[in-house]
Amino acid sequence: MAKGWIFSALLVVSLVMAPACEAFYLPGSYMHTYRQGEEIGAKVNSLTSIETELPFSYYSLPYCRPKGGIKKSAENLGELLMGDQIDNSPYRFRVNVNESLYLCTTSPLDEDDVKLLKQRSQDLYQVNMILDNLPVRRFTEQNGMTIQWTGYPVGYTPEGTSDVYIINHLKFKVLVHKYEGGKVRVVGTGEGMEVISDTDTDTDTDAKSGYEIVGFEVVPCSVKRDPEAMSKLTMYEKVDSVSCPVELEKSQMIREKEQITFTYEVEFVNSDIRWPSRWDAYLKMEGAKIHWFSIMNSLMVILFLAGIVFVILLRTVRRDLTRYEELDKESQAQMNEELSGWKLVVGDVFREPTSSKLFCVMIGDGVQILGMAIVTIFFATFGFMSPASRGMLLTGMIFLYMLLGILAGYAAVRLWRTVKGTSEGWRSVSWSTACFFPGIVFIVLTVLNFMLWSRNSTGALPISLFFTLLSLWFCISVPLTLLGGFLGTRAEPIEFPVRTNQIPREIPSKNYSWLLIFGAGTLPFGTLFIELFFILSSIWLGRFYYVFGFLLVVLLLLVVVCAEVSVVLTYMHLCAEDWRWWWKAFFASGAVAFYVFLYSINYLVFDLRSLSGPVSATLYIGYAFIVSLAIMLATGTVGFLTSFSFVHYLFSNVKID
Repeated sequence: MAKGWIFSALLVVSLVMAPACEAFYLPGSYMHTYRQGEEIGAKVNSLTSIETELPFSYYSLPYCRPKGGIKKSAENLGELLMGDQIDNSPYRFRVNVNESLYLCTTSPLDEDDVKLLKQRSQDLYQVNMILDNLPVRRFTEQNGMTIQWTGYPVGYTPEGTSDVYIINHLKFKVLVHKYEGGKVRVVGTGEGMEVISDTDTDTDTDAKSGYEIVGFEVVPCSVKRDPEAMSKLTMYEKVDSVSCPVELEKSQMIREKEQITFTYEVEFVNSDIRWPSRWDAYLKMEGAKIHWFSIMNSLMVILFLAGIVFVILLRTVRRDLTRYEELDKESQAQMNEELSGWKLVVGDVFREPTSSKLFCVMIGDGVQILGMAIVTIFFATFGFMSPASRGMLLTGMIFLYMLLGILAGYAAVRLWRTVKGTSEGWRSVSWSTACFFPGIVFIVLTVLNFMLWSRNSTGALPISLFFTLLSLWFCISVPLTLLGGFLGTRAEPIEFPVRTNQIPREIPSKNYSWLLIFGAGTLPFGTLFIELFFILSSIWLGRFYYVFGFLLVVLLLLVVVCAEVSVVLTYMHLCAEDWRWWWKAFFASGAVAFYVFLYSINYLVFDLRSLSGPVSATLYIGYAFIVSLAIMLATGTVGFLTSFSFVHYLFSNVKID
């Protein structure tokens, strides 16, 4: 699947760059034109709710079913992991044909149907419909403002009453743009593509011209119809148009023994929107000033920390080294007895840290996660993770993570060789690196999955997908990590510039050390927290997040802040004669994950107040834990590698006999 996508992208790019071609291409989506009167079928995705975050199948409710039966669309790995279940639907449209049609009338509702419909309506479940890969939109007025939503509600409860009414009539508006054809055209449905070359004849141009779907909107309403009269109709027979909204007395209430009639009408409207711009309405960037404020705030923190690092490196450290090097050996020996601070730990600064194997494993996993994040966001910034290809972002992240296992193994084993001075035990380190983070994620997801299974949610991963993920893990990620570890044994270990004493130096008691480290995590968090709000909103409130340009800048700023914070804290510990800087350098920047997790809990309590039920809250906390762990490993790795380079440079300038 990934190879086919890459091949398609390369083929289209080559076509665009050919001298006599006129074409455009949006990665992840291919243009499709329709003839006048051509039939188009709408698809339905899982029912979703911001109250429960538990997706359910569209056909778990008593909706009308297609004539030819339910057919599932092919789904990629990312869609399956996100709980998407895309099926065909009975809703069909004929291009540029405005009509009002009958679908079906249900059997009398029993107690279970009524209970389920009311529960889904009260939990604010939305029906997510798709036409030509575009999600349906609706608009509501709140406090004089027009708010855009994707999908429409299952039902609603009017103010001042406890009765629940079902949405059973849909007024669709399909925006179309007339396409006149061109010299080269790339068309398809997202599952394949077709390249057509044409001549300059009018006949060929007319054959290629057609209509592009550039917008899909709906006005949902509830209409009570006579079930006896309606049940005599067949699917797609014409019915009278309805003006929405309908008075409450004429709306369809959900109650036992009721028969619900489903109808819809469609209106095609010509639009000036071109096909490349049709997603602009969904990806409209709001709060750009807030994003810029976040970046400016981060830049101020970076400049402040850069000033401190500048003072440390160019004034304090350089001055001490210059004075030290100007003395003769006898004077240096005398000076060593009088000196205090970082120069006194010269014989212990590269001493092996406690739990060195775990440390190497975490650094290896951190390199892997950081590489995946940077590459994914970079490609997403340039449009290679289009929202038109659902699940592509998550699928790309998984494949990148597996491929970067070779870097994880290499980094972990080379650090292990550097610490131990030998390659003995590298296989154990490689295996641990391949299983540490994925193993934790797998355990958490398994527990969450059992909870989803118990609720019959489409968010639960099928057993077949579990075996697929395990196969990818052990057939791709683990071998690549072992290969990286083998390459790490062949690489030269990093030579320490000073010798390590046999007897460790006593460390002055300092009670504030770890408190200072966790306090330092607030600085990287200050870089991240504004963008974190938008990311959480996109995940849990069903909004599209596509400001990856801002996210890439914030990620780069976060890396710089983590590096600076770790260097400053490491220098402070060395000045306090504390040579146990390895883990502290890691957690000085990795502590940002602790604040990310706390902020996620704060978001759950104050911004997701509507989230109901222990299952939904447990899902949220489980996913927040996985993300926080990944952030800790990535940022901690940045902090350690920077501090290691700093300490290596610092003590390589000290001459010791």
